[in-house]
Amino acid sequence: MVMLCFLSRTLQPARHSSLWRQLCSASENKPVLTLFTKKPCPLCDEAKEVLEPYKRRFIFQEVDITLPENVSWYDKYKYDIPVFHLNGEFLMKHRVDIQKFEDQLMKLELQNDQNQ
Repeated sequence: MVMLCFLSRTLQPARHSSLWRQLCSASENKPVLTLFTKKPCPLCDEAKEVLEPYKRRFIFQEVDITLPENVSWYDKYKYDIPVFHLNGEFLMKHRVDIQKFEDQLMKLELQNDQNQ
C-alpha cells in the first residue's frame, strides 16, 4: 500500500482525499530502496528475504531491467543483479551487506528526523 502511495503520488499528484493525504504524508520521509532485478533471480529473492525485517523503515520498489523502458539499467546492471539503490544512490550489488544497509538507513532516518 505504501509503495502504491509513493508511485501514485509521483504520477498523480491531484488526489486530495483526507485518507490519501494521511497515507502519503506518513511515508514521504521514508527512504526509498530500489531493487534492480530480472526474472528469474534467486539472489534477488534471497536479498528480499534478508531485508524483510526492515520493510517498515523504507519504501520498496523493484525495477525489472528486462522491460524495454529500462534498457539503460539493463546495459548497466545485466551482469550484476541484484543491485540496490537507496534514495537514488548506488548502495550495493550481488548480495545484501546488512551492516552497510543498516548504517545508510540509520543515517537517512537521522537526517529526516533533524529536518522535521
